[in-house]
Amino acid sequence: MPRAVLFVHGDSDGVVSGSLALQVFRNKRYDDIRIVFTHPAGLASDLAEFADPGDTVFIADIALSEAHLGEIEALFREYSSRGELIYIDHHPEPLGLKPGDLRGIIVHDLSASASELTYKFFREQLGWEYSRVALYGAIGDYLDTTPWVINTLKDWDKRTIYFEAGVLTQGLEGSRRMYDFKRHIVYHLSQNKLPSGLSELLVRALIESVNDEELRQWVSKNIKTMKNLGYVIDPPGSLGKAAIYARTYSRKPVGVAIQRHKSTYNISIRAAKGIDLNRLLRRISPRLGGTGGGHPEAAGARIPVHKIWDFLRQLDDELSMTVMVKA
Repeated sequence: MPRAVLFVHGDSDGVVSGSLALQVFRNKRYDDIRIVFTHPAGLASDLAEFADPGDTVFIADIALSEAHLGEIEALFREYSSRGELIYIDHHPEPLGLKPGDLRGIIVHDLSASASELTYKFFREQLGWEYSRVALYGAIGDYLDTTPWVINTLKDWDKRTIYFEAGVLTQGLEGSRRMYDFKRHIVYHLSQNKLPSGLSELLVRALIESVNDEELRQWVSKNIKTMKNLGYVIDPPGSLGKAAIYARTYSRKPVGVAIQRHKSTYNISIRAAKGIDLNRLLRRISPRLGGTGGGHPEAAGARIPVHKIWDFLRQLDDELSMTVMVKA
C-alpha cells in the first residue's frame, strides 16, 4: 500500500481536516501516514520535499499563492498522474487561476470551512459521530453559521461543542510552532476524542486565555495609526487576535499585526465588512517580493523585512481608494 502524506494548516480548521483524513486513510490500512504542517508560501516546496510521485497526497486549508502557481500546477499534475491527490480549500482563488483547473480531486468552496468540506467529502467513511470533530474546526474558523453547521449542532449539545472548540482553538494558539505536539492533537482528534481530554492542550488553552487578556491591554497601549489602519509590531501573542484589537482600538477600518521571523515579517490583517483584503494583498505583496492573501476580512502576508514600510504605505493608499469607491 502506498503511503499517504497530509499537508494541512496548523490552525484548528487545518488540524481538524487533517484528523478526519487521517482516520479515513488509517481505515484504508495505509501503513505510512505522514502529517506536514504548511502554509501558502511553503506549499510548493513542502510538496516537493515530503511527497513522492505515487504517494496519496491530501491538502487542506492551504490557499494557493500567486508566487508559486507554476510549481503547484506542475506538482499537482505529476502527483495526480502517478497517485491520488485531493485538495480541499475554502480560500478565495488566486489571481489568474481557478482551482478547478488543477489536476487531481479538487474541492473548493468559499462558503464553508475546510473542516466541513473535508467531513462532507469523507462522510460515508467516517459516519455521523465524526461530525462533532468537523464542528470544532468550523467554529474555530468563524464559519459556524453555514446551513450544515446549524443543522448538525442540533445533534449535539451546543454548549459542549463550543467549549471543546474553544479548548482546541486556544490550545493550538498556545502551541504555535510545536509541530510534534500538533501531530499528537491530530491523532487524538482522529479517534474522535474530546480536545479537553488531552490535558496538555487544556492547560495550554487556559494559559492562552490569560495571555490574550495581557495582549489586549498591550495593544491598547502600543497601537500606532495611519489614515485607514492601525498597526502593532511584535505583539506578545497571537497575531490574528492582535490584528483584531488593533482595528478595535485604532477605530480604523483595518487592523494590522506584524511580527518578525528571520528576514521576513509575518503579517496578520483584519478588516471591517466590505473590504476585500484578499484581493488587496494578492496585488500588493508580489510587488514587494512577498506573498499574501486569505479571506476578504481576515488575511495575511509575508513581506521582506526591508519592505515593511513600503507595504504599510501601499496598503494604506489602496485602502483609501477602496473607501472612496465605497463612498
